[in-house]
Amino acid sequence: MAEIVIRNLRKEFGSFTAVKGSSFTIGDGEFFMLLGPSGCGKTTTLRMIAGLELPTSGEILIDGEDVSQRPASQRDIAFVFQMFALYPHLNVRRNIAYPLVSQGLPRAQVQAKVAEVSRILGIEHILDKGVSGLSGGDRQRVALGRAIVRNPKAFMMDEPLGALDAEFREHMAEELRALHDRMRATTVYVTHDQLEAMQMGDKIVVMNHGVVEQFGTPQEIYDHPATLFVADFIGSPSMNTLHFEGSFTRGDARITLGGIDIATPQLREEALGRKLVLGVRPEHVTLSDDGAYRGRIEAAEYLGTTQIITLSTPHGALKARVPSDRVVRTGDAVGLTFRAERLSLFDAGTGRAFRTKANEGVFHG
Repeated sequence: MAEIVIRNLRKEFGSFTAVKGSSFTIGDGEFFMLLGPSGCGKTTTLRMIAGLELPTSGEILIDGEDVSQRPASQRDIAFVFQMFALYPHLNVRRNIAYPLVSQGLPRAQVQAKVAEVSRILGIEHILDKGVSGLSGGDRQRVALGRAIVRNPKAFMMDEPLGALDAEFREHMAEELRALHDRMRATTVYVTHDQLEAMQMGDKIVVMNHGVVEQFGTPQEIYDHPATLFVADFIGSPSMNTLHFEGSFTRGDARITLGGIDIATPQLREEALGRKLVLGVRPEHVTLSDDGAYRGRIEAAEYLGTTQIITLSTPHGALKARVPSDRVVRTGDAVGLTFRAERLSLFDAGTGRAFRTKANEGVFHG
């Protein structure tokens, strides 16, 4: 397996810049997610790591070796794509064996490797079937098998579950993660689905318009978004953002929101007379009779064990995730309290999060 280091990676297509100076490190054996909306540069980044596109500038190091200008054939990388890319005229066994046969390996060695991989993936019973008649899930397993059989330094996966229906996609995501945990193979996985990234990834890079917005573990990114874009993109529902004007100084542990003091993590920066944004996850909002900050209930969405309450406040709409047995009525005015240590503060102009005692050491690259 391999560590992959990306330094100031940039890709231009004529006057359009698809990737703008990305830097991050993919640890040896990590399941690494490139996450973002369509057109954010995540697939272009994957293709540059794989050697299918050469960067305009920057470095790509695999196992400490600079491969930035080498083609894919010289990088020992295996690919798994959304559309499977199987040979329809070959059966499952021959599809999996193809990379080894093309390398001229002895027949006995090829047969042993195919048997081993098919056992790992649980597809021994379909080895002699044609691929055209297989289900989407089985075809994806065959595509995985053809990648695994080579034992490459790293796997590149470009939305490999995107063509599957929602229920089976969740099942295959669990299988992929379990397969990774057995093999400990360095894997770079592109997706636009933040739930898929949070479920499967060891580390996540969140991209937007060619820029790395944040790099970290799923928990770091969820608990401490580095930008307003990440706060909105990660989470279902996403983080609440309440817009206001105010000031604070380094060392403060509260802000003033509509004339009411709100406790926050201790602040490590200063902002005077700025347009600010307070961020709070729905599960960190409590409906409280004695809460000084007030909101009005607009709607309730029942989700089984919990319900999502939508409220209007003087600083914007807000959602609260509360137990389903909490009785609420549309139109009621209620007090609101926020879990202080889980709040985020952002500069409305730049979109960047202010550093606090809670998020120290979290933001990377």
